[in-house]
Amino acid sequence: MNHTRRDALKTTGAFASLVAMGIITQSQAHAALDRASFEVKTLADALKALGGTPANSDQVTVIAPDIAENGAVVPIGASSKLPNTTEIFLVVEKNPMPLAAGFTIPAGTVPEVSTRLKMGQSSNVIAVVKADGKLYSATKETKVTLGGCGG
Repeated sequence: MNHTRRDALKTTGAFASLVAMGIITQSQAHAALDRASFEVKTLADALKALGGTPANSDQVTVIAPDIAENGAVVPIGASSKLPNTTEIFLVVEKNPMPLAAGFTIPAGTVPEVSTRLKMGQSSNVIAVVKADGKLYSATKETKVTLGGCGG
């Protein structure tokens, strides 16, 4: 997946044209552009898609069980005490596609999210928070006793 600036301009221009003609909404265009980030295969590529390597922060918290009995439905969450938090991403290091969830945090909203993720094996869960244009993270290991990705 080697995107060039020219490819990005073509894609963005095409989506802008479709939005201007009323064929798709702005939300649909935004979702289509972000989809590629969720299809990367390695942790390094997932972090690169989010904007680079985040700094560890004690202001970011991963909410996850120490042991998950069923990897198909692992309750995972994250919260941030950083001011101006705009996005929170959940990354499962050993999943086939590590970037598992992304949330946009509207201004004036408490930056706390939760969901259920599929985990194929025991792994680190990383919460990546974007605040003031910078990336911060926290990590927690969750052990899975019954795999959720294909087993």
